[in-house]
Amino acid sequence: MTFRPIYMLLGSVGLMGFSLMGQVGKAPKPIDGAKIFEQQCAPCHGDKGQGGKGFSKPLVGNRSLAELTKFISQSMPPGPKKCPAPDAAKVAAYIYKTFYSPLAQERNRPARVTLSRLTVRQFRNAVADLVGGSRPVVPAEAGRGLRGEYFKARDLQAKDRVIDRVDPEVKFDFGTDGPEPGKFDPRYFSTVWQGSVLAPDTGEYEFVVRSDQAVRLWVNGYKEPLIDAFVRSKTDVEFKASITLLGGRAYPIRLEFSKATQGVDEPEKQKAKPVQRASVSLLWTRPKHATETIPSRCLFPELSPETYVVTTPFPADDRSIGYERGNSVSKEWDDATTAAALETAAYVASHLTNLSGIQETDPKRKERLIGFCHDFVERAFRRPLSPEIEATYITKQFAATPDLEMAVKRVVLLALQSPRFLYREIGAGKTDSYLTASQLAFELWDTLPDPELRRAAEHNELTTPEQLEKQTERMANDPRAWTKLRDFLMLWLKVDEVPDIVKSAKRFPGFDATTASDLRTSLELFLENKARSKESDYRELMLSRTEFLNGSLAKWYGANLPPDAPFQPVEVDQRSGVITQPYLLARFAYLDNSSPIHRGVLIVRNLLGRTLNPPPSAFAPLAPSLHPDLTTRQRVALQTKPAMCNTCHGIINPLGFTLEKFDAIGRLRDAENGKPIDATGSYLSRSGTVVKFSGADELAKYLATSDEAHSAFVEKLFVHLVKQPPLAYGPKTLPKLQSEFAENQYSIRKLMVRIAVATALDGGRNR
Repeated sequence: MTFRPIYMLLGSVGLMGFSLMGQVGKAPKPIDGAKIFEQQCAPCHGDKGQGGKGFSKPLVGNRSLAELTKFISQSMPPGPKKCPAPDAAKVAAYIYKTFYSPLAQERNRPARVTLSRLTVRQFRNAVADLVGGSRPVVPAEAGRGLRGEYFKARDLQAKDRVIDRVDPEVKFDFGTDGPEPGKFDPRYFSTVWQGSVLAPDTGEYEFVVRSDQAVRLWVNGYKEPLIDAFVRSKTDVEFKASITLLGGRAYPIRLEFSKATQGVDEPEKQKAKPVQRASVSLLWTRPKHATETIPSRCLFPELSPETYVVTTPFPADDRSIGYERGNSVSKEWDDATTAAALETAAYVASHLTNLSGIQETDPKRKERLIGFCHDFVERAFRRPLSPEIEATYITKQFAATPDLEMAVKRVVLLALQSPRFLYREIGAGKTDSYLTASQLAFELWDTLPDPELRRAAEHNELTTPEQLEKQTERMANDPRAWTKLRDFLMLWLKVDEVPDIVKSAKRFPGFDATTASDLRTSLELFLENKARSKESDYRELMLSRTEFLNGSLAKWYGANLPPDAPFQPVEVDQRSGVITQPYLLARFAYLDNSSPIHRGVLIVRNLLGRTLNPPPSAFAPLAPSLHPDLTTRQRVALQTKPAMCNTCHGIINPLGFTLEKFDAIGRLRDAENGKPIDATGSYLSRSGTVVKFSGADELAKYLATSDEAHSAFVEKLFVHLVKQPPLAYGPKTLPKLQSEFAENQYSIRKLMVRIAVATALDGGRNR
């Protein structure tokens, strides 16, 4: 019997033609998917799906398991008789897990370091540092807040300055008295607040100024105000504007406020009128957050230089195997890099005097601009320029046009479009100190080497473990390393990209977008408090009793705080580390009920590093109204009782059940539907040991001490930093890192250092 190649039906994916109907006259014996594949599929497709006689293409693709199962049951084999659904499910599951899925494909490839382009985050950071030069991304952390200067006139002149202080935040109601009674004419005064604002996340920020007086706001540059309401309608009291910022960097900010009739100087007439009230507040809407007063933790009284930020939209980086990487190049990505290079070249040309420090009247302007371009290209390519490269990228561009600004634009455009800039230097061949410097910078900071790394590379001081340890320890203490670790922690907990958290207004009246935003801030502060501390102890992430609450959240979670209290740590006996943080529990829950399944999947996949098959596409939870007398635990157990579900849910459910003492918004509870909460659970470890838990506290202790959890954390942090498969650095790399993790008292910062040192020493070339 001859079958058509199934890859003609699936495009690039071939499946087998087979008959699973059993022998004539005999009842079919139950067999597993591997046996079905061996007997019916391997003769055509190869024993590992690599392709065989008549079906040369490998058995790989990107359909979901449910789609693959459906295709086999409906289309295989060609002809009138099709594969029975139970057998289709078995063989599809085997094919998917063994060699079909993207994860299986990655696992089955020979271990190697793959060619990698810059990710979108790395591209934007690198361009920002190229244009702005290497400088601190945040000011020295001497204080928090903005410098406020208060003047007794509407003009900001030093002779009229009455108060000079640091204000934690800008949120003032001056009433009819002014900043201080007796020191100001309440009809005429002005204030300027300036310093730096730290952007925690990359994305679009909407800045908001609320005031009944004249205001102007500058963010990341003083050429044009972001908000200009110095002359305004009397009815307008809120002003908004948006700007794109890169996470982990501080930007200059200046807010001017004036209580006076702008453009009019009639003091006698004004004195005859009643004193009007005056107020001003500076707020923002961060990515994934609600509008809030900009908190003091994101403000610095010191000024930061302007930072160039590429605004060209990019397609998302590939995350198909669980971590962000730059291993695919598409037309959309190529178009985006071209547009971003054009955008950057135009910016550099229009700000050339400021960026280069070379005046237009300088008699040696051309020679000095050539030197400026040499430095730009050298930093972009992360190594000294050979005579040939300098001629191609710089000399020829200046020779091609007498217009110096145009020559500089050509150099910038050519450099940012070059593979020497766009691609990471990891690959086969002998390493050198410049490659090592670049590798360390991208792994720990997602950007270019700084002057200290470049100096070390120039003097060949990145070749021994001791030299690498010294540099990586320095780099791990830099704010850029925390930014990369913070991004990892949010990704690890699956809250890096989240939908709005909406809860039942009937069940949780008053729980709104602001509450959800405050909960996200609470989680961010918890992670920073634990992972950025001196110890940076992974176990503290799992065991800490701390949660961060403000006055608004305190009323929800039972803390005794004033309504206007800022965020502060609160100790709660029944909280057990990150898995019981309210935001996480609310995120992995339904509208009005908890979700043991979602919470269990998070623990299984991310904290324990286990692989799960995707759920059926038609899956929907049982509505509580169908079984009003059952608890959530009972409904979940009922729905996942069938054997086909229990393969995965036998692992998922018992772990998710341990968090049942927390409701849909992460509040503690003792009963549901009048029944006591059952928070017992269990876990069958990889070693075959059954571990039992009586609740979240015992699960947290297991996650804090389990080799299985430690191994998963080490591997996930590795791929986030390096963006390469760990096996490319040898089979002993992960076990050695896990051992060092334990030796260093589970310090996350030291783990980052050890990963960077291990990959720099090996480079994927000495396996």
